[in-house]
Amino acid sequence: MNTGKTIFSQIMEHLPLANFHECVQKHRGEYKAKSFSCLDQFLCMAFAQLTYRESLRDIESCLRAQRSKLYHMGIRGNVARNTIANANTQRNWKIYADFAEILIRIARDLYVNDDFGVDLKQTAYALDSTVIDLCLATFPWARFRRHKGAIKLHTLLDLRGNIPSFIHISDGKLHDVNVLDVLPIEAGSFYIMDRGYVDFARLYRIRLGLAFFITRQKSRCNFSRISANPVDKSTGLRCDQVIKLTGYYAAKDYPDILRRIKYYDAEHDKTLTFLTDNMDLPALTIAELYRCRWKVELFFKWIKQHLRIKAFYGTSENAVKVQVWIAVSVYVLVAIVKKRLKLPHSLYTILQVFSVTLFEKMPILQAFAGHEGNNLEGDDCNQLKLFS
Repeated sequence: MNTGKTIFSQIMEHLPLANFHECVQKHRGEYKAKSFSCLDQFLCMAFAQLTYRESLRDIESCLRAQRSKLYHMGIRGNVARNTIANANTQRNWKIYADFAEILIRIARDLYVNDDFGVDLKQTAYALDSTVIDLCLATFPWARFRRHKGAIKLHTLLDLRGNIPSFIHISDGKLHDVNVLDVLPIEAGSFYIMDRGYVDFARLYRIRLGLAFFITRQKSRCNFSRISANPVDKSTGLRCDQVIKLTGYYAAKDYPDILRRIKYYDAEHDKTLTFLTDNMDLPALTIAELYRCRWKVELFFKWIKQHLRIKAFYGTSENAVKVQVWIAVSVYVLVAIVKKRLKLPHSLYTILQVFSVTLFEKMPILQAFAGHEGNNLEGDDCNQLKLFS
């Protein structure tokens, strides 16, 4: 690696810039733009994410303090608070959403062979959403409650590598189950979700897409048992049944058979009942797959702790979505750098090192020379871990 380049420049070298410019042209992102390009905007916002900047004025002050290095970092336009604010408000957020999806595809290819704790050849996804609270007076478009604003981040997480493969940003009022209407269905994959997503008409759409779902059974669910498989109760399994729904609307929405598995979690003294359309996997594997759903909760907690998606630099809907999508892009980009450079450190450690070395002119690997690979999580043992 060229030691004359800053670490920030070396990180950004992993961006597929040809694809970025295609996204800009597709949405006419630089229509009437004079000096501050979409790439300048992306790099400034990425810098803010990597260094935990608090405000636009904070971004402006830090970058202007390093004015002599900005050109070589790829930032060619004039960095000013109003310029960044106007770009975030006026430039279509879909530019950065499309680019994030390109980065996601690259990252998923890199992590396709990673192990996630379950012996499964197919792809497994965990689906859930998180609420990001907003002030209704400042963000009047983001209605959630009568006196409260919020947006929801609906995320489909690929369990191999913890890469978000699908993200949908909505207002806080959208019920989780409605996201199944826009969810892309990949044949042969597993979709793992909690019982808030139980809608048999929508689940049957997953079935017709030749994919598999795993969810929790709701308390009120009428069914008839067709057959039962023997289970080893010492493993925690209580039953493994093939059932058919008997409720009028449920049977109409889902006319096919289902598999019902009951599992006792001794650690938490809790009995869980799962529904799935997969008839082949061992019952214990189904239970283990559902346990992996917790990784999407961990993902939400992690990005809220380490990325700027709870405090926003702008108040318009476009500005909020621009910031969220660039934050997702930065998360995925760091995951790509970690894999390509074969860094053994946790994502938390990588971000902490990047945050204080972005302007240093040294190879990225040299920045981690003092960090031992077997002590990856830093001094704070309470930090959430996504990459081991």
